Amino acid sequence: MGKHYFIAIFVSILSCSLLFGQLINFNRETPYEKVFVDTDNFGASYLQHLENFYALAPTDTLQFNILNDLAYYWHTRNLTKALNFTEDGLKCTLAKGDMLWHGRFQITQGAILLRMEKLDEAQAVLEEAKAKVLTKDLPFLNTQLGYVYERRGQLGKAADYVMEALRLGEELNDKRAIALAYSDLGNIFWKQEKYDKGLKYGIKSIVIFEERGIIDLDYDFTLYVVANNFLKLNRYDEALKYYEHSLAIGERYGFYNNLSDVYISLVDLYAYLGQYKKAESAGANAVKYAELLDNDFMLMRSWLSIGKLQNLQGKYRYAIESLQKSLEVATAEFGDEYYLSQVYEALGKAYAGDHDYMEAYKAFSKYDGLKKEIFTAESDQRIALLQTEFEVAQKEDTILLQQGTIRKQKSNQMLTSTITGLLLFLLIVGFVAIRINRRKNKLLQQQNQEKEFLIKEIHHRVKNNLEVVSSLLSLQSTHIEDKKIKENMHQIQNRIQSMSMIHQNLYQGKNLGGIAMKNYFKILGDYVLQSYGAGQKIVMVYDMEEIELNVDIATPIGLIVNELITNSLKYAFPNSLTGVITISLVQKPAHLELTVTDNGIGINKGNQTHGTGFGTQLISLLTKQLDGKMVLHQDKGTSVSFEFQHHKAA
Repeated sequence: MGKHYFIAIFVSILSCSLLFGQLINFNRETPYEKVFVDTDNFGASYLQHLENFYALAPTDTLQFNILNDLAYYWHTRNLTKALNFTEDGLKCTLAKGDMLWHGRFQITQGAILLRMEKLDEAQAVLEEAKAKVLTKDLPFLNTQLGYVYERRGQLGKAADYVMEALRLGEELNDKRAIALAYSDLGNIFWKQEKYDKGLKYGIKSIVIFEERGIIDLDYDFTLYVVANNFLKLNRYDEALKYYEHSLAIGERYGFYNNLSDVYISLVDLYAYLGQYKKAESAGANAVKYAELLDNDFMLMRSWLSIGKLQNLQGKYRYAIESLQKSLEVATAEFGDEYYLSQVYEALGKAYAGDHDYMEAYKAFSKYDGLKKEIFTAESDQRIALLQTEFEVAQKEDTILLQQGTIRKQKSNQMLTSTITGLLLFLLIVGFVAIRINRRKNKLLQQQNQEKEFLIKEIHHRVKNNLEVVSSLLSLQSTHIEDKKIKENMHQIQNRIQSMSMIHQNLYQGKNLGGIAMKNYFKILGDYVLQSYGAGQKIVMVYDMEEIELNVDIATPIGLIVNELITNSLKYAFPNSLTGVITISLVQKPAHLELTVTDNGIGINKGNQTHGTGFGTQLISLLTKQLDGKMVLHQDKGTSVSFEFQHHKAA
């Protein structure tokens, strides 16, 4: 027994080590393979590994990323624990002043609160998060707002948010957001009892999810949505196939919410097939996972499914007890009128079967009232209109393409009939035109060369004038004894020199419209090092591809980098310490990311600056000018990151 025990422990430790190495490795280029985005190859204990190691992350951004995933995916197993992790994230981001990640944690908080049936609180935090997060975060935010209104039974309003999430997903080319929007449409149409449409959108969602090649929580839920529509269309074999696929995923990853959902539906499926023993077992599993999740919404629906089964079995008194439990779990504040209406419908049938017609009448009256609130003509028309708008938008491109093809065919026919008669005339005109164009081209080429020379000469003169100003400041500073004033004059020279180098790049380079940023940073870095006599002790690293920017954006970025290099030289490496300063510039589709990092002593180690603060103000003003965001990291040195809008790039 002892031998097997130690082998089991060894295998367990080995498995944990392999899993941790797979998920998180701070020494590799991609330190964290994001949960269900970069990979879905996880063991049952992956959340425990995230919990153990997120605090060790070398940067705030990486720590927040792991913690947010930990909080969000715990909501599939225990809502209270998920909310605790979310609150930790909210406190940390607030303390660090990182409003972007604070907003992202609020989205996670909203997702958890709505599943705890705290719909008003969920809506409030989600609306607040909108102003803090980036555009790429908005599809998921709108998805959660759609769930809030779906739980309230406001299906038309829910569909508005789904369509907005779909629009943003297509704009960002975010396949996961598009697939999730289709999945939600499939679920809304199922609730509207439009099962053919629900199935259509569910299948479209499945196709996109499977193209991604990542199994995740939402793919698992979409399998359940498709199965629900198959079930209502009496296609039981197909429904069972999708339910079983969803169960396999839920059991592998511990998606208790999806497992409870599927077992609730399996109660109905097995009941329709007359397999009551299997239906009873499914009902017990639905309750088990709902209680593990600590989710009243799931528990209420689990007892509802059991009550409906007992009605079919003729066990009306047991059905009344189960349905009363469902209502007790729901409480008066329960927001989902759709499932409440189902409880009262099933309760009415149970009372009628037990010959208690007065209570049956009361239950059916509540059922009728709730159903009228959910399935309003306005809601039905709104969803139909949204669907039509979306389908029309998708078809417009096809129609325009077809119209263009038809016009092209007609034009080709006309051209074919006229080309023969005009061919000789065109040849003659063409010969004359070629001779004239040759003369014009020579003239234009000469004029372009003259203009290019003049533009280069202008940049050359601007550069010379700036250097004259810099020289005058240098000359003036030799007559100044005050060290602070002398240092300020030195910094002004460096700022002027950084602008001068922009113009030097323009008249020396081949492209008059763009600055080669890597070469520019190298010249700027060398100049600042030499000006401070730090060329022998500081190494500059330029971690970037070849990027060209126009002068409007290159100039303020150059000034920002100049200030940051200067700050590092002044404060990060005292007492002739050696070190490394790294400049990184990455061009993304929608923005630019600039990072300047040093491995000096850092601000948190007693390094107090005593400057005028002008450099900090200048960086802040230039960041606002570029419509950007700045984040300061202080860990093993100092790192300053910027995210600039891309609309000014060359």
